[in-house]
Amino acid sequence: MPTEISGSTGVNKIQDGTIVDADFATGARGLKEVDQWRLTTDFTGNAEPIASNLERVDSDGYGKIGTGMSESSGIFTFPSTGIWKIEYTVSTLNDSDNRYTYFSIETTLDNSSYDTAASAYASINVESSNWYGNGTISFIFDVTDVSTRKVRFKTTHAETGTTVRGSTGANETHMTFMRLGDT
Repeated sequence: MPTEISGSTGVNKIQDGTIVDADFATGARGLKEVDQWRLTTDFTGNAEPIASNLERVDSDGYGKIGTGMSESSGIFTFPSTGIWKIEYTVSTLNDSDNRYTYFSIETTLDNSSYDTAASAYASINVESSNWYGNGTISFIFDVTDVSTRKVRFKTTHAETGTTVRGSTGANETHMTFMRLGDT
């Protein structure tokens, strides 16, 4: 005899010996938005914020879920409210005595004043006279209003000779956005 059981996300039913989750069947579970952007070309020096040469990833096999982010002059706008995970990976090349690259995720609650939400210094690996650095940071952002809550990304260096690496063919310096759930 079929039995009904109540789950935390809705009502599950046993039909023909198989548990059927009503929410799963209608697509209510899982990520609704996932998007990824990248820097398309190298630049040297600081960027506060990175305001140009950004594109949505378009490599073979890329998969976006949902509407995706929009970007203007380095300011990213969310397509919907919710709790979002933001990741920022920086790849650098230093050919001088520069020993660090500082990078950060900056968010605004009022579409005007930006604060540092996450920051780090890139790690360094030595290969002959070149110093390669990379690092990743992340932040969980509560987007309650898509018109006022936005994000941007910046890099600064100890020396002006540092190159932030970008490519149109592969992710070097890039940003990932995932909507984890409702606000």
